[in-house]
Amino acid sequence: MKLLEGKNVIITGASRGIGTGIAQVFAENGANVAFTYSSSEAPALALEKELEAKGVKAKAYKSNAASFSESEALVAKVLEDFGGAIDVLINNAGITKDNLLMRMAEEDFDSVIEINLKSVFNMTKAVQRTMLKQRKGSIINMSSVVGVKGNAGQTNYAASKAGMIGFTKSVALELGSRNIRCNAIAPGFIETEMTEKLDEKVVQGWRNGIPLKRGGSTEDIANACLFFASDLSAYVTGQVLNVDGGMLT
Repeated sequence: MKLLEGKNVIITGASRGIGTGIAQVFAENGANVAFTYSSSEAPALALEKELEAKGVKAKAYKSNAASFSESEALVAKVLEDFGGAIDVLINNAGITKDNLLMRMAEEDFDSVIEINLKSVFNMTKAVQRTMLKQRKGSIINMSSVVGVKGNAGQTNYAASKAGMIGFTKSVALELGSRNIRCNAIAPGFIETEMTEKLDEKVVQGWRNGIPLKRGGSTEDIANACLFFASDLSAYVTGQVLNVDGGMLT
């Protein structure tokens, strides 16, 4: 029996990077996957076909998680398309607009908070009613080690990811009595197509500063999500799991 056999999952921001890795691992473990993308349609449709080839139902939706009305409409459409149940929500959508505070524009602060943090409120509130009726569910929020320790030049990003941790713990307290769990994952340095564009010497310097001496993979994050989404973590809620190779040790 696969760990997520027959479960319906929503993943925001899954057309690339960590989101794609999560969708792939979940489909391999039997989950039906609804996922969102914000701009490029071609990668999203390609992923949809790839997931369906694994024998599960998969569908890509163009949706802006930072919009409350679009989030509500998305959840309603997923319920219609996937048979009226949502077992797992993964709030993964996010952006960066890095700069020192003295140079950061107000709109760059606002957009990062809106897309990274308000989207978590929007989507969690949108699935809450369904999960309350089901009396079960798992909500997983993609935070960051930056939200735990901060980082110069990322006040907006760090604030959004730290806010996500506080939100996670509060939702765990509110919904635990209905068997709805809420946990967060704090990835460290994860190697994706974005890091491939960086200077190799810079990347190797980051690797050298990590106790495990390597960057993480999208599969490392996906496996942590798999734990929180499955019954393996049935007695775990309100937690933040650092997946960072020991970076914060």
